[in-house]
Amino acid sequence: MTTPTDIKRLRIYADDSAYEGDHKVHEVIATRARAMGVVGGTVIEAIVGFGHTPQRRRRPVLDDVQSVVIEVIDEEKKLRAFAESLSDLEHLGPITLETVEVLRWPADAQRPGGAI
Repeated sequence: MTTPTDIKRLRIYADDSAYEGDHKVHEVIATRARAMGVVGGTVIEAIVGFGHTPQRRRRPVLDDVQSVVIEVIDEEKKLRAFAESLSDLEHLGPITLETVEVLRWPADAQRPGGAI
C-alpha cells in the first residue's frame, strides 16, 4: 500500500475531569470517532497544561484534574465533519486541525475515506 499524502491531525483539548452524562468527555469523543470511521485516534494525558483558566494543571498523584489531548487522523473533510459533530459537548478547549507528513503507514491499516 502506498503512504497517504492527504492526512490531517485534529487535536481536541479537554480536562480529564469533564463529563458528558456518566462518561468522561474524552471517552465520548473517542467512541464517536470510532463510530464515524475515523482512521485512528489517541487520548494523551498531559503532564503540565495551562490555558483559558487561571490554573496551571499538573499531574500530581492525588489531583484528579488533568489536561488531556485527543488526537485523531484522517482526511480533512472527515475531520471537519467530526469536529462539527462535537458541537453538543461542553467543557472542550480549543480544537485544531493540522497538516501532517506521513512517514510510515502500516500495510494493513485502513485507508482514509474507508478504503483498505
